[in-house]
Amino acid sequence: MAGLNKVVHSYEEALKGLSNDMTVMVGGFGLCGIPEGLIAHMVKTGVTGLTAISNNAGVDDFGLGLLLKSRQIDTMIASYVGENATFEQQMLSGELNVILTPQGTLAEKIRAGGAGIPAFFTATGYGTPVAEGKETREIDGRHYVLEPSLTADFALVRAWKADTMGNLVFRKTAANFNPMMATAGKITVVEAEHIVEPGELDPDHIHTPGIYVNRVIQGTFEKRIEQRTVKPSLTQASTRA
Repeated sequence: MAGLNKVVHSYEEALKGLSNDMTVMVGGFGLCGIPEGLIAHMVKTGVTGLTAISNNAGVDDFGLGLLLKSRQIDTMIASYVGENATFEQQMLSGELNVILTPQGTLAEKIRAGGAGIPAFFTATGYGTPVAEGKETREIDGRHYVLEPSLTADFALVRAWKADTMGNLVFRKTAANFNPMMATAGKITVVEAEHIVEPGELDPDHIHTPGIYVNRVIQGTFEKRIEQRTVKPSLTQASTRA
């Protein structure tokens, strides 16, 4: 990496500095928009004791599910268990520490972390186990819970396009969690579908400025579908009729 060029050419370079007991944010939603190659390489590094922050853990044999299966994650901060049976089993057995967080609150905790806001009040979760042990306050007749923001040692995100200076454009479902996580990591690593030269991205269309990004790597993506649902073929439909 030289000057403002943030492109690295191996996953080893991309994850340099990642070690045991770190906190890692991973962007995407289920299997959509996840940094597939970076997650797969985290498994190979063998790091353990991780705290993972992600909306959910996808499925058992892909995405963050791979790190759960290899028992490299000790704590999971997520909004739901989703389609991952390993996640469910480890949570119910007490093997995995799980901090379930309402989805909107999770997104805002990350956004606030990236903006340098240490905590904020939200009405979500008041009067439920989510509020246990947290400061609450009544404001204009409504009750709120004080939620601390979230940051991470590493933020691993996926972009549709990145230029070599780290300016990012996200596309469709990949805009879930990736943009706010890109601002909340001490080291932000981007796995991009396309890397272009500076000046090729329309400045009006850049979602994350390169100032937040430390490393960019060209990814190759399987783009696994979590649940494939198709309509019956004409033959099947006529047989049923």
